[in-house]
Amino acid sequence: MTYAERIAELLLSIEAVKLSVDPPFTWTSGIKSPIYCDNRMIYGYPDARKIVVDALTQYVKSLHIPPDVIAGTATAAIGWAALVAEKMHLPLVYVRSKAKEHGTKKRVEGHMKPGKHVVLIEDLLSTGGSAVSSIEALRSECDAVVTDVIAIFNYELPAVFEKANEANVQLHPLSNFSTLIKIAYEQDRISSDELALMKRFAKDPEHWL
Repeated sequence: MTYAERIAELLLSIEAVKLSVDPPFTWTSGIKSPIYCDNRMIYGYPDARKIVVDALTQYVKSLHIPPDVIAGTATAAIGWAALVAEKMHLPLVYVRSKAKEHGTKKRVEGHMKPGKHVVLIEDLLSTGGSAVSSIEALRSECDAVVTDVIAIFNYELPAVFEKANEANVQLHPLSNFSTLIKIAYEQDRISSDELALMKRFAKDPEHWL
């Protein structure tokens, strides 16, 4: 079993991921989706949490450039970034979704000198908007070098790859949608017809139904 399959199996077993074609889930963006992922669930399972933190840490260590700083997106990935930073004994910053309306009015919180190489931790990649916005904040506010985003899960929607390419960053998910639905099918959690529909969703999230 690959690491991506192991993480997918873990997410399914603790019900951090739910699958449903009829009815589908409605995301905040309005997209109708056959999958809903809540990685915050992992925090409540110490063994699962350790597996995820160890995997995130190993990905960071395997990168072509050793990072100077670990960054997390607010709010979902702050915990994961903090756990990885602690494990690697590295500085930690987090990136707000929008600038504060008072004080320094900045988005990047924490101490970081300009020009440092930063690895961004995300809990979930959907359209990639949150990650790219955070990268832009790190680059503009801190003159940071950001080349890699490490995430627990990637929905693998076309938009996320387009945005990553535009931002000139590499995406490193622990697991992804195609791996997860494969495992779900093998475990008889979904039928062959549902599997086919879910594959259509990944290719065209606007018109898969």
